[in-house]
Amino acid sequence: MDTVAGDIRAVEFTSSRHGDNPILPELLSQIPAGETVETVTADGAYDTRRCHTAILERGAEPIIPIRRNGRAWKPDCPAAISRNDILKATRCLGRSIWKKWVGYHSRSRVEAQMNRLKFFGERIRSRDPDRQIAEIQIRIAIMNSCSALGRAEIETVA
Repeated sequence: MDTVAGDIRAVEFTSSRHGDNPILPELLSQIPAGETVETVTADGAYDTRRCHTAILERGAEPIIPIRRNGRAWKPDCPAAISRNDILKATRCLGRSIWKKWVGYHSRSRVEAQMNRLKFFGERIRSRDPDRQIAEIQIRIAIMNSCSALGRAEIETVA
């Protein structure tokens, strides 16, 4: 999701039996190569080599908190080095300060947008896989149109 515009940029289906983190590379590939992706923010479930590698290959910075029992990875690839830097920063600053420092709070905007998507209904009504995809794409197009109409601008007053 584009946190500035509030648009959903990529979507992928997963079953309830499988986790979401294996599809991160496919999600990133849905965004055209000419468009820059500055950061990818995700929860600790995405703290995997595959996810970190996919994010770095896209030229983005991963903002993924290390799991509480996370250990340093062997620094044998750029993904491991980047992840170890996050681990060091988290240990040095503490989890909550690290999250503020890197802007992890923007993830809450994404979660709120996904909650809005559920207002259309928890279930997909179509049974055919192609129609299911179309149904979700229509919902997302409606949401993106609503986001384009305007969003409240918040200014800090000192």
